[in-house]
Amino acid sequence: MPVDPRIAIFAGSFDPLTKGHADVIARSAPLFDRLIVAVLVNASKQPLFSADERVAMIRQVVADRPHVDVDTFDGLLAAYARDRGATVAVRGLRTGAEFAEEWQMALMNRHLYAGLETVFIPAAAEFAHISSRLVKEIARLGGPIDGLVPPAVAAHLASRRLRARTQSL
Repeated sequence: MPVDPRIAIFAGSFDPLTKGHADVIARSAPLFDRLIVAVLVNASKQPLFSADERVAMIRQVVADRPHVDVDTFDGLLAAYARDRGATVAVRGLRTGAEFAEEWQMALMNRHLYAGLETVFIPAAAEFAHISSRLVKEIARLGGPIDGLVPPAVAAHLASRRLRARTQSL
């Protein structure tokens, strides 16, 4: 009798993808038959990178992982997971304070889709201080982002900064 594939979703804005995100992907991907990295498209936010740009960067980072897919979604994660046949939502945790919020979200997602469980992946110590918000701020101010984002993302950030400087001249 065939067994249903274990499909998990790691969802976020990933604006930009950090080394912490990449670490969660690398550590969670082997646990499932397929991992979908789902880029949230939120029309009410003004991201630094478009959804297509974020997808392209993430695809570069996960190119060596054939069972990792990259997609976009809007709306409820629970509905997206149901539509994709996923039974697990992967969430990275950097701090204990994040757990309270993520736990509440996990309970709500399970309320909306009883077939969805949440797996928490604690941040590796070397990445626990990294957030997309801080990376964007450091990059905007011209600071070094070495060690904060994968090389493919650093290249996109560098080109974005160059364009911003050129446009302001």
